[in-house]
Amino acid sequence: MSDPVLTPHSAMVYLMVMVAAADARMSDAEIAAMSHSVADLPVFRGYDRAKLLTAVQACADILEDREGLDTVLALVCDALPETLRDTGYAIACTVAISDGKVGQKELRLLEMIREALGIDRLAAAGIERGVAALHRSVPA
Repeated sequence: MSDPVLTPHSAMVYLMVMVAAADARMSDAEIAAMSHSVADLPVFRGYDRAKLLTAVQACADILEDREGLDTVLALVCDALPETLRDTGYAIACTVAISDGKVGQKELRLLEMIREALGIDRLAAAGIERGVAALHRSVPA
């Protein structure tokens, strides 16, 4: 089977799935973050939400292969124009922090995504800090 050619929208979905699956399970919070991102973010305007489940499953199927992570990263890099790579990284960070904790596997995967997308460390730190700030809650 040949690898699919992704649209920029599907590449964003693949990034979210990769991060959500990093610790071998997708939490309800991660699934909700993906759903909200697709529904609310301007980058997903024009995306047919009926394709979301198909894209999630296609990514999950590729990730099951031995070289699946490398394959997905290559597909994402091919599909995302330079102008959307920081957006893709921000969306990946959003899913990573959505359940309130970012584990070592997610941190390593975010580093791999950052490197694959060509996001420099300073820009990545700014994105990560901004995403973390948006996910804080008021102390009780």
